[in-house]
Amino acid sequence: MSYFDGKRAAVTGAGSGIGRALAQALNAQGCALWLCDIDGDALAETAAALPRSELPCATTQVDVGDREGVSAWRDAVAAATDRLELLVNNAGVGLVAGAADGAIEDLRWLMDINFFGVVHGTQAFLPLLERAPRSHLVNLSSLFGLIGVPTQSAYNAAKFAVRGYSEALRQELAIAGSPIEVCCVHPGGVDTHIARNARSADPADTPEARAEAFRPFARTAPDAAAAQILRAAERGRPRLLLGRDARIAALIATLFPVRYPRLLGLHRAGGR
Repeated sequence: MSYFDGKRAAVTGAGSGIGRALAQALNAQGCALWLCDIDGDALAETAAALPRSELPCATTQVDVGDREGVSAWRDAVAAATDRLELLVNNAGVGLVAGAADGAIEDLRWLMDINFFGVVHGTQAFLPLLERAPRSHLVNLSSLFGLIGVPTQSAYNAAKFAVRGYSEALRQELAIAGSPIEVCCVHPGGVDTHIARNARSADPADTPEARAEAFRPFARTAPDAAAAQILRAAERGRPRLLLGRDARIAALIATLFPVRYPRLLGLHRAGGR
């Protein structure tokens, strides 16, 4: 019997990428699901493709940057179950823009989803997680939550914030004797549509060009990422460096906190 068999989980950003892969993996293991995404059609595709259609799965179109929307989703989940064993704050977006001239509106858009979406989900669902004998809160940061990268200042800011928020929360819950275990995940390049769907300050930067530029870095498949995330949660790991690229870059940044941009080739124009 798998660890998540008979358990209950909520996943944000479940319409594609890692979120969809997590939903498929959890469903295959026998877990009841509550899924949300801002894209209702993509979310419906996720639900339709689940391998075990007999298991409970509720889907809700939600913008995680909208606190009231997340709270309404939580209320719907709470009406159906008295507790959760897993919450994955996975929803995220991308933005390509310089730190000095990026539009504030785009920065706020990204922060609302990538950081405040994590805060909204965490604060809304903590009471349901507290009711389980053992439960897991998984927040998706990024390799870019460990290193700074040109044209990614907004994404860096949000993902560094997720890291700090998760680490502080983990300590607070431990002090309180909570059953909730917090895992902060730092994926390297995962083969998703985040680059294609990102906003860009350069009008000549097309979705196709972004996808092509990202392809050499997308070394981890979503299903492999999902398997690693669920294994880390089961084992109670506080941090997951997801992918060989994430592990290597994190090690270099730790050993050489000032020189890592040059060692990783980030000082070159357009470097990732």
